[in-house]
Amino acid sequence: MVHNRQRSKLMTQPQVPTNKETAIFAGGCFWCMVEPFETQPGILKVTSGYTGGFKENPTYEEVCGHQTGHTEAVEIIFDPTLFSYEKLLEIYWQVTDPTDAFGQFQDRGDNYRPVIFYTTPQQKILAKKSKAALADSGRFTAEIVTQIQAASVFYPAEEYHQDFYKKDPMRYQAEHQLRSAFTQQHWEE
Repeated sequence: MVHNRQRSKLMTQPQVPTNKETAIFAGGCFWCMVEPFETQPGILKVTSGYTGGFKENPTYEEVCGHQTGHTEAVEIIFDPTLFSYEKLLEIYWQVTDPTDAFGQFQDRGDNYRPVIFYTTPQQKILAKKSKAALADSGRFTAEIVTQIQAASVFYPAEEYHQDFYKKDPMRYQAEHQLRSAFTQQHWEE
């Protein structure tokens, strides 16, 4: 009898994809970096957080105060059989300004710098190839300065930062307007 109960529990648990990969991107305010990725098929989870610095368990105030070396970033858990890393890179380039090393749009400072944090050797190769292709495309007249670095510890941001575009859509839209204008100028034909 116990065996049947265990079996029924197993049958009712949701299927969790075994094919998961992690991508980490920094591109200014993490509020504006969630929605473009989260709404794609094969994206399992997008978490706002901090990475690339030296302080353990940083707070938002510490990161914004330039006391940690961290940058705001998003950690994306995805199924590469449904949505490739190359497609994630395409979205990344279109929602960031790859020519601005000192922030993104209205967000200024090292905590808003654009960085692709690779989590595998293959991601490093693909990120470098993608950056070179963007530089060669002539789409931008300025140098592509987005950094490509090995991922380090990713610290999830405080709960009130998670899914911000859903929690405060009016404020999100105000923050997102500059990105939208930039995307239209450089990517829509």
